[in-house]
Amino acid sequence: MLALYLRDLRLGVRAGGGALVGVLFFLVVITVAPFAIGPEMNLLARIGPAMLWVGALLASLLGLDRLFQADREDGSLDLLVIGSSRHMMAMVVFVKCLAHWTTSVLPLVVAAPLLALFMNMSFASALGTALTLLVGTPAITFIGAAGAAVAVSLPRGGLLVTVLVLPLVIPVLIFGVSAAYAVTAEPDPFLPPFLMLVALTLFFAVIGPLAAGYALRHAAD
Repeated sequence: MLALYLRDLRLGVRAGGGALVGVLFFLVVITVAPFAIGPEMNLLARIGPAMLWVGALLASLLGLDRLFQADREDGSLDLLVIGSSRHMMAMVVFVKCLAHWTTSVLPLVVAAPLLALFMNMSFASALGTALTLLVGTPAITFIGAAGAAVAVSLPRGGLLVTVLVLPLVIPVLIFGVSAAYAVTAEPDPFLPPFLMLVALTLFFAVIGPLAAGYALRHAAD
C-alpha cells in the first residue's frame, strides 16, 4: 500500500498541472466574488467561509475523472483488479484517494488562508475555515472515487462524475460551512458541526472505496 501511495504521488507530481489548475480555479472563484458582490467589507467577511468552501468544492471536482483514467489507459488498473480481492480492492482505492487528495486537494487547503484575505476574513475565521477544509475535503475525494469508478470506462466522463458526486457532497458542504461560521459566531457552537464533518469523512472513507472497488471490478468484467 505504501508503494502504491508513493507511486501515485510521483505520478500526480509528474503529470503537472492538476494541483496548479485547481489552485488557479480556486483563486478565480474567490477573486471574482468581491467584484460581483460589491465593496462592502462586512458582507464579504460574512460570506467568506461559504465562498471558500464552494470554491474548494468546485476545484476538488475538477480532477476526479482522472483518478482511475490513467491507470486504465496503461493497463495497470486491470492488473490491480485481477491481483486484488474485493476487500483488498477497496484498500487500493483508499490509498489512491489519499494520493489524489495529497497532490490535488491539499494545495487548496494550504491556499485557503491566503485567499481569505480577498474576503476580508479575520485570522481566526481563516484558520478555522482551513481546518474544516482539511477535515472535510477527504470526504469529497472518497465520494468522488465512487463516481470516477462508475465513469472510468467512458471516454469523457468528467461531467457524469460531477453530476453523480455533487448531490452526495451537499451534507459535507453544509456541515463544513456551519463549522467554519461557528469559529467567529459567538452563540453558535463549533464542536457539533465539526464532529459531524469528521463523522462524514470517516463514513465515506469506508463506503466510498468499497463502492468504487465494486464498480471497478464490475467494469473489468
